Amino acid sequence: MLNSIITSTGSYIPSRKITNDYFLNHEFYDADGRKLDRSNREIINKLHEITGIRERRYAENQLNTSDIAAIAAERALENFDRETLDYIIVAHNFGDVRTGSNQTDIVPTVASRVKHKLAIKNPYTVCFDLPFGCPGWLQGAIMADYFIKSGKAQRILVIGAEILSRVSDPHDIDSMIFADGAGATLIEATDRNCGILCHVTRSDTYKEAYLLRLGHSYKPGRNKNELFVKMDGHLIYKYAVRTVPLVVKKNLDEAGLDLKDVNKILIHQANEKMDMAIANRLFKLFKIDNIKQNIMPMIISWSGNSSVATLPTLLDLIQKEKLEDHKLTSGNIVVFASVGAGMNINSMIYRVP
Repeated sequence: MLNSIITSTGSYIPSRKITNDYFLNHEFYDADGRKLDRSNREIINKLHEITGIRERRYAENQLNTSDIAAIAAERALENFDRETLDYIIVAHNFGDVRTGSNQTDIVPTVASRVKHKLAIKNPYTVCFDLPFGCPGWLQGAIMADYFIKSGKAQRILVIGAEILSRVSDPHDIDSMIFADGAGATLIEATDRNCGILCHVTRSDTYKEAYLLRLGHSYKPGRNKNELFVKMDGHLIYKYAVRTVPLVVKKNLDEAGLDLKDVNKILIHQANEKMDMAIANRLFKLFKIDNIKQNIMPMIISWSGNSSVATLPTLLDLIQKEKLEDHKLTSGNIVVFASVGAGMNINSMIYRVP
């Protein structure tokens, strides 16, 4: 039986640091087009209190989603023959969005553009995009595991890349959450008893489909042809805290593992308060009173929420030993989990080779 292991990682973290003070001169409105009556300093401080974000990263103007995806891919493929790739899967939600525009461009696909930028000639390196909300990279890893276990693939590159700064409404306070970035992972077949052990995915669309969507700017009179990311943050928070722990528990149960067996929980960097609430509820499901120290690394305070890029970026930083007090060693059990537009939730259990 073939298993799937992550053999290499790479990421692109933009050099442009956008601190919270960047938003001091913005005009913020509510969903009904009414200007908020609080000062921007109050708004910013409240957002920091809830999300933990003090700064985020924006891509340089000359770069696009396919560019930063290719940079992350190059870093993951430094010691590998890229012509031997069976698949390139690129998770994103908005394609290439040029500076000064919020129009998405996905023809050709971002994956095709990445393969072109990597100068791969092999026609049997199949490339495709995966729009799956913030859980897109993790779903790409799950799909890679299916391909490998089928015996039809040996080596798959899975990338998560997003430039949310260009599709965020500058008049919506939620715009302060979003960021840009890219992360890449090389997943390969092995006959060793390690790697991806089990995964669970669910899609809740009956009531929750439009909790995250595209919509008009909150500023009255702004061009109605422009569409920006919009979300019902409070409802998403309640949905995520209620549901993500159930998916992770189901995943661990199917893998025959207990939460006490887990060494790290790598969760989508969406909102620090929400992620901690998810972890607390998960531990309560296993009747454990206190969260294990250092089990859940967080980078959102300085990176912001870069959607599909948060998990592979977090993994790359740990693998490269760039996160203090966080490392992975052979035999460690890691839980990956994410939640986002769809609404989609997924979880994956991984044993470090």
